[in-house]
Amino acid sequence: MNYRTYLDTEVLGFVDRMNGFYPPDSLNLPIAENRRIYDQMSEVFREAPPVNVASRTFSLEGPEGGLPVRLYQREDPDDRVAILYFHGGGFVLGGLESHDDICAETCARTGFQVLAVDYRLAPEHAHPAAFEDACIAFEWLSRTARKPVVLMGESAGGNLAACLAHHARTLPCPPIGQVLVYPSLCGPGKGCSRVTHAHAPLLAEADLDVYLKLRTNGSPDYSDPRLIPYADPDFSGLPPTVVFTAECDPLSSDGDLYCARIRDEGGQAVWVEEKGLVHGYFRGRTQSSRARDSFDRVMKAVLNLVPSP
Repeated sequence: MNYRTYLDTEVLGFVDRMNGFYPPDSLNLPIAENRRIYDQMSEVFREAPPVNVASRTFSLEGPEGGLPVRLYQREDPDDRVAILYFHGGGFVLGGLESHDDICAETCARTGFQVLAVDYRLAPEHAHPAAFEDACIAFEWLSRTARKPVVLMGESAGGNLAACLAHHARTLPCPPIGQVLVYPSLCGPGKGCSRVTHAHAPLLAEADLDVYLKLRTNGSPDYSDPRLIPYADPDFSGLPPTVVFTAECDPLSSDGDLYCARIRDEGGQAVWVEEKGLVHGYFRGRTQSSRARDSFDRVMKAVLNLVPSP
């Protein structure tokens, strides 16, 4: 596909702006340099925080010391649920600052508490470190918030939220829903988008392979549902699910395949493919009307998962 002619001018502008931060073959750079570039990009794209949202950062007790988290709360909160949010970055990049504005805006738009998790990153902390941190954060939020929890994540964070949903469905207080945004769910070789959009802007199929190997020290177990949720042989009992994918993204088919498995087991799942968008489009929500409209739909999907007062 010729993305230069297919994508609209706003999305192309977003793609070009993002690419301006990255030299060719940036994934071959040292991890520390990739993180520096990613953090710089995130800071440039950061939107001003909503005036009616406050946040505080603290640590939970983790297996290797403190697990940093950030809790967002609106001045006039809606106390029906809390959101547990996992950032993107291929399990190698990102943290509390990289997605701070997205979490704050999610809190402002929904009224719900949002807990963001600074889970341990690869390759220093290989799988299942991030999954273990996700479980700790879910247990803490479920116990202290004393309200139902909705899981939410972007990209790698969407994978982590889904892995947690599979694990936590048998707990005394399982999550009541999950909203996943351009997540990695199914692993290599699954879905036509892995071929048709293998060379899509901002995320290529080759990038996914690099990130997966970094996450697993080069030895991924494709049968481990803590790594690839689609590998779970049991899809029963999962909470209502909404998956948003970008059309021009090798991960687009993951949403279709994953939601179909949930429905096959009698569950509720909706796949929304956002036409003309690319991976990571949340950062472009003030630059692209398509991205802004999709962000609106994501916020509505979160609200629709919550029981009426």
